[in-house]
Amino acid sequence: MTSNRKMFGIIVPIISVLLGLIAGAVIMISSGHNPIKGYAALWNGAFGDAYTLGETIRRTAPLILTGLAVAFAFKTGLFNIGAEGQVIVGWLASVWVGLAIDAPMIIHLPLAVLAGAIAGGLWGFLPGLLKAKLGVHEVIVTIMMNYIALHVTNEIIRSVLTDQKTTTEAIPETASLASSWLQSITFYSRVHYGILIALLAVFIMWFLIERTTYGYEFKAVGFNQHASHYSGMNVSKNIIWSMVIAGGFAGLAGAMEGLGTYGSISVMSGFTNLGFDGIAVALLGSNHAFGIVLAALLFGALKEGAGEMPTTAGVPTELVDIIIALIIFFVASSYIIRWAILRFKKEEK
Repeated sequence: MTSNRKMFGIIVPIISVLLGLIAGAVIMISSGHNPIKGYAALWNGAFGDAYTLGETIRRTAPLILTGLAVAFAFKTGLFNIGAEGQVIVGWLASVWVGLAIDAPMIIHLPLAVLAGAIAGGLWGFLPGLLKAKLGVHEVIVTIMMNYIALHVTNEIIRSVLTDQKTTTEAIPETASLASSWLQSITFYSRVHYGILIALLAVFIMWFLIERTTYGYEFKAVGFNQHASHYSGMNVSKNIIWSMVIAGGFAGLAGAMEGLGTYGSISVMSGFTNLGFDGIAVALLGSNHAFGIVLAALLFGALKEGAGEMPTTAGVPTELVDIIIALIIFFVASSYIIRWAILRFKKEEK
């Protein structure tokens, strides 16, 4: 049974991606575009040279972290819709520490990164507490907290970090994840060392979930809270810590943007969508740490490569959003794919 579950966890996302790409090709043909040219432009826009490869990796790092944020909470039976708000507060906290403290890089940079993780974790703490103690549904609370994070952050930027300006000053080099060496070998793309932090976070989640008693308890609570309680586990504690750790991952994603990609924070007219994209990444990666890396790389490539499609193949960039939506649809409808596979196996026998 376990081997079948693992097999489906690998096969279903692959089939979903293929079906999404095929459906995208059909849409291109029906709208008068050449799908071969369209996908060739998409590939070149994501992996065509060192610069685009660097930008694809840069996009992938925060997607890995928001994917982990959603997947980790899901392991405990929680749906963390609040990754978006956790990204925003993590971004704000990391830049704030980057601007407020004057210290050597060996102290300044880890402190700024840690500030982002702590801010995201604290933003996940309240929904976890309300869920654990009062049974308030985490989806409702996290959605509301996304808007609170957005508007409070904008006000802090205007009134605290600046004098009614829309963008803060650039953080000093001692708090920056940017690397002149990395950028020089990728023709000065915005790639930074955040990808290493993201991969370390992947290992931490895998080790915590698969190799520790804490991870066993998280999964047990996710499967059945009542059975976990009767077996002596502290269900409330596990729910709260699950949301705190998930928020920490999302806060790190915000730190990647603040300390790596942009080096500052600006007033936002809307959400970053990193948190919402993390939901799709987690679904496609089957909520497994290493699967999330591949899913994030795919989404990063799709989003980076989309910019090349209108100029080279005349295909509108919105088509990539349609392809992503179709992939998510097929993943969400995985029971149909599983039924088809099982039916095919029976016919073979």
